[in-house]
Amino acid sequence: MNPLLDFSGLPRFTEIQPIHVGPAVDVLITENTALLSRILMQTAAPTWEHFVAPLEDANERLSRAWGQVAHLNAVVNTPELRDAYNANLPKITQYWAALAQNEALFAGYKALRASSEFDTLSPARQKIIENELRDFRLGGAELSPADKARFLEIQESLAATGAQFEQNLLDTTNAFGHFVEDSASLRGLPEDVLQTAHEAAQQEHRAGWKLTLHAPCYGPIMQYAESRTLRQHFYYSYATRASEFGKPEWDNTPLIRTLLQLRAEEAGLLGFKSFADLSLEPKMAESPQAVLDFLKDLATRAKPYAERDWAELEDFAHQELGMEKLEPWDVAFVSEKLRIKRYAFSDLEVKQYFPEDQVLQGLFRVIQQLYGLTAQRAGAPTWHVNAHFYDLRDRTGTLVGQFYLDLYARNGKRGGAWMDDAVARRRRGKVIQTPVAYLTCNFSAPVGGKTATFTHDEVITLFHEFGHGLHHLLTQVEDLPVSGINGVEWDAVELPSQFMENFCWEWEVLSGMTRHVNSGEPLPRVLFDRMLAARHFQSGMQTVRQIEFSLFDMQLHTGFPQEDNPLELLERIRDEVAVLRPPAWHRFPNSFAHIFAGGYAAGYYSYKWAEVLSSDAYALFEENGTFDTATGERFRREILAVGGSRPALDSFVAFRGRKPNIDALLRHSGMGK
Repeated sequence: MNPLLDFSGLPRFTEIQPIHVGPAVDVLITENTALLSRILMQTAAPTWEHFVAPLEDANERLSRAWGQVAHLNAVVNTPELRDAYNANLPKITQYWAALAQNEALFAGYKALRASSEFDTLSPARQKIIENELRDFRLGGAELSPADKARFLEIQESLAATGAQFEQNLLDTTNAFGHFVEDSASLRGLPEDVLQTAHEAAQQEHRAGWKLTLHAPCYGPIMQYAESRTLRQHFYYSYATRASEFGKPEWDNTPLIRTLLQLRAEEAGLLGFKSFADLSLEPKMAESPQAVLDFLKDLATRAKPYAERDWAELEDFAHQELGMEKLEPWDVAFVSEKLRIKRYAFSDLEVKQYFPEDQVLQGLFRVIQQLYGLTAQRAGAPTWHVNAHFYDLRDRTGTLVGQFYLDLYARNGKRGGAWMDDAVARRRRGKVIQTPVAYLTCNFSAPVGGKTATFTHDEVITLFHEFGHGLHHLLTQVEDLPVSGINGVEWDAVELPSQFMENFCWEWEVLSGMTRHVNSGEPLPRVLFDRMLAARHFQSGMQTVRQIEFSLFDMQLHTGFPQEDNPLELLERIRDEVAVLRPPAWHRFPNSFAHIFAGGYAAGYYSYKWAEVLSSDAYALFEENGTFDTATGERFRREILAVGGSRPALDSFVAFRGRKPNIDALLRHSGMGK
């Protein structure tokens, strides 16, 4: 049996092969199309039971099968799997796009909305129907036949171009290898990085060390390598990935222009002034101008702090390190030196206190104290020896959810960190389907027989992704389209993840989740106090950098002239908000996968928008106690449990008792009282 067609349990990852993809997709689309025909042939008035539910069941099967393929393509990418993915992506895209344009289906939902049954449905089901009606309009259901055909072509092209963008970025990152035989040029690099690089060189039967652009290698080079020449080489190589400075077939420049043209045309067909207007239609933000006003207001508040940060860095580089000019490839290195001088600790020192097993125990202890949940390793097929599977149980031992954890970087794995859903919680007859999540990071793998250790920033990343996971796993909604993260406004979906980051700054948490890899001693309080003192170190620079990316994204999708060069727009934005100016050859847009290959197009502002919500939400824990049971239960009940069954603002108000304000964000960023 094709493992992609088995929905009786967890995915059969050890059995899935590229040859299974096409047949599974064909079978499921054929079955779903036949079912849709039968549903639309019904003469009786549409009801939830006979109209909505059957198609929901069928679409879940297709989503689960394709979700497994997409996940494997992201974490164990091979030429064969990529070919299978690319060959079937147009079929998947066309199926969903055609479904969103089906006039008979649209009419059925409108009839159900107008029927007497609608008033008897649960609020969650009413929300689903309202969302569907909105999505039919946004999917082109009201277009003319000719425009519908063009709209379908656009969806297919967008999917293929976005996938190509991501593949180019992965290929150019994987293809880079810098071999070093002179150890002097590696002075300053951490031992675990050197060990990994040495093993990588050995695998290719080369002497010395192989350095790569993967985060666990690139980050330490920029932060610790004393060789300015090495830092400059890596900065250039990283900054010009997937650009005209490399292989022409991996250049993302033409893909960016194609994506912008297609998005603008899509918005125009649907009657929107810009793609940003279309993108914001299902989000919390009222308009592109409201987002721009929010970002510019935040920039006005943050830029003085950023300018102070930059001036301090320049002065330190000149006075203490003898640098006449502080270059972009010096920033992380000089920042680390300044941190050590000012706060008497280094990231490398702190990293020794965060071995993987202790970090996971600490994370699981937090959710146990907050929500009464226990995470336990369990058995299940996985896609890689380093991917593990866990059960999540409540105080009674009842299974609440399950998750996969894949923490280490490797070739063939997409960069970054993310959460995705494998199975959603929903009612199937008398049974509640157990939700399952994928949690993926790109940390340094163990080397030399030692346990993996994480930087504090990596610990924060792990908590962030686990926050997304809890949003998916702890939902109490029983209808799939608004269960967990489904149906949640995109600019609110970061609330639970950013909320979890705050616990990484609590002594109650860190004191119990640290153990020095050599001495076994927990993190000293004096070192924690130094970390806390340094929490807002360069937060002004970090904030304006995120604002720069957000403004670029929003303005790029708000009436940006297609004949103009996006790099020129980026420079104009930097004139307004930036304190650090990259070189003219820097090609940041070519690796901005969030907006060109992910779901954040005209939505990157969501990180800052949701940070207002998350900071304000966490402030209630600061008022009532980090592990106040009542506050934890209230957050679970009003934010996590309701999923997308009601507007995110309503959920926030139900938790906080009022609308959000920006004060907590500014305070948590070191820019307010």
